Amino acid sequence: MMPLLEIAKLKTVLNTGSAPIHAVDGLELKIFKGETFALLGESGCGKSMTALSIMRLLPEIAEIIEGHIKLDGNDLLLLPETDMRKVRGKRISMIFQEPMLSLNPVMTIASQIKEVLKQHFILHHTHLHKRILELLQQVGIPDAPRRMTEFPFQFSGGMKQRVMIAMALAGEPELLIADEPTTALDVTIQAQVLDLMRDLQQRTHMAILLITHDLGVVAEIAHRIAVMYAGEIIETATCKDFFQQPAHPYSQKLFAALPERAKRNQGLAVISGNVPLLSQAFQGCRFAERCDHAWELCRQTVPEWIEITPGHRVKCHLFSKEKRSEYQVNRTEKQTTSSVETYQPTHHQDSALLNVTNLKIHFPIYQGLLRHTAGYVKAVDGISLTITSGKTLALVGESGCGKTTVGKGICLLIPVTEGSVQFNGSELTGLPRHQLRKKRTEFQIIFQDPYSSLNPRMRIIDILEEGMNALTPDDPHRIKPEQPLSSYQKENRIDELLQRVGLPPEAKWRYPHEFSGGQRQRIAIARALAVNPKLLICDEPTSALDVSVQAQILNLLRTLQQNLGLAYLFITHNISVVEYLADEVAVMYLGRIVEKGYVDEILNTPKHPYTQALLSSVPAIEATSKRPNRTHLKGELPSPANTPSGCYFHPRCPYVMPICRKIYPEKSTFSPTHSAHCYLYSQNQNSA
Repeated sequence: MMPLLEIAKLKTVLNTGSAPIHAVDGLELKIFKGETFALLGESGCGKSMTALSIMRLLPEIAEIIEGHIKLDGNDLLLLPETDMRKVRGKRISMIFQEPMLSLNPVMTIASQIKEVLKQHFILHHTHLHKRILELLQQVGIPDAPRRMTEFPFQFSGGMKQRVMIAMALAGEPELLIADEPTTALDVTIQAQVLDLMRDLQQRTHMAILLITHDLGVVAEIAHRIAVMYAGEIIETATCKDFFQQPAHPYSQKLFAALPERAKRNQGLAVISGNVPLLSQAFQGCRFAERCDHAWELCRQTVPEWIEITPGHRVKCHLFSKEKRSEYQVNRTEKQTTSSVETYQPTHHQDSALLNVTNLKIHFPIYQGLLRHTAGYVKAVDGISLTITSGKTLALVGESGCGKTTVGKGICLLIPVTEGSVQFNGSELTGLPRHQLRKKRTEFQIIFQDPYSSLNPRMRIIDILEEGMNALTPDDPHRIKPEQPLSSYQKENRIDELLQRVGLPPEAKWRYPHEFSGGQRQRIAIARALAVNPKLLICDEPTSALDVSVQAQILNLLRTLQQNLGLAYLFITHNISVVEYLADEVAVMYLGRIVEKGYVDEILNTPKHPYTQALLSSVPAIEATSKRPNRTHLKGELPSPANTPSGCYFHPRCPYVMPICRKIYPEKSTFSPTHSAHCYLYSQNQNSA
């Protein structure tokens, strides 16, 4: 069968600096009609540059110097730009990774979709309006007639991604390129987007090139897989073969870096080092410097393609029969196995470090010239939680449910409407500013995007010193606590902090833009540690990181907790991270906690329908763990400015009863530590 897309010997270079960067170096792949082809790999491996090469949307400094990109046998690289414009959006469409950067902020959603339709079809105004509505309804945008006249900033992340999909589908493409389409989405929205792509593919027989680093997403939707590393593909296989037996050491490392419950008491395997510079000339295997199995041959000779089973090929000397004996001799002489750290379970503390009671954070909605209060956004609507020293409480839920607002409210970074926040027995709400500043040395927050939270004009030494100067911590290394640290002592302290988070001391002289995403997150953690806190509030610290970098950050957080006795409030939507890191879990929906308990109680016996839907939406990697009764949530989170009557979850609940629409349910208790708010169980009494 003839492939829909065929790429042969593709080379794309970036002409920057003294030497060109070979972002894509000899890439070859084939995609057939109706299949989903997944391209896996770390950031910096060339995945997105491959997609831009196919679309011929390369930046000015980039050029394709060799190869072919054939669509139905026609080489796209030979087409003039006028003809290529007819291909883009019509025959090939692309969903970009960051929808907010891809959508025009000053145009309505309808206007942006209309641009695509007018480019490729001749439609009357009435038909244009009807088609836009169809597309928005097709991708699950609620209240499409009203929302089509709104602007991108009025949409949530998941809704913006759906709009991007609607624009990509407007031209009825034969090939859809999806570049990390679900990276920053909640598991519920991610499940909806994957279901949508799967459904559209079945109906239109569209091919999909899925670019991602999420193995769970790949397992859910892909038919064939290619693993990319340092500009080239190093392994290809069917989805089934790849997940049953990944062959290349790099692929095996990606699996070993995944967090899961079975690894709770041990560190995650990490891939040492970084993706090599693509401006250098490679002699041997590009993964050799990071590989546990590499020997001299790997550094001198480029491996050839070897077919392990029909359709499963790998570029690795380990699978060459001629080289296998040489490898065994080398392994006898020098063992290079990687080890992981083991963690001792911390003993449960009886006394609470943080005690939050009936916390409410409401934001007024102003209207009119005189800005009178027309209502309130109930971002946090009466939550209570407790965290003990040395323990981790995971706060999970969809975007927009108020998780980040809880974190900021605990730190008193935003005003609290009502409720109590007690830290170490001291009430924080109502404290004068100067007293609250002193207390802030004991609790710190790590934000989701480290690049946005680090001043780009300040060196790392200045960023870390700023917190130390602002909060003047009682440093354990200080001989006389009443005296401030000298410049020499501060620099030594900064060196210690950087080494503690796995960065060299000389990194302090560099700027944030000179670091990778994972390294910037380490700097954000070091800044939080600079004032010796007892509690860290971690707001999605690993959401946009590769699995290998995520493993490094999770290992770091576990080690810090083990050594320093830190407590964590871990805000996340990644259930795999919750399984690995959390001691307790609180499930949040529309400003309220609907279920909480120990991690095993929540994950093994979820009671609330929302918790069940969250867990059901998590992509399953192993075939044996596929859940037969998957229940994906329908619709969107209601607006916190107009909360439903009764149980807030009732508009989306499959088990809704008349009473659910009238009165919010009281707490149902299943054990001393496990409770939920749901009418499916007896109220205010023990229930099995």
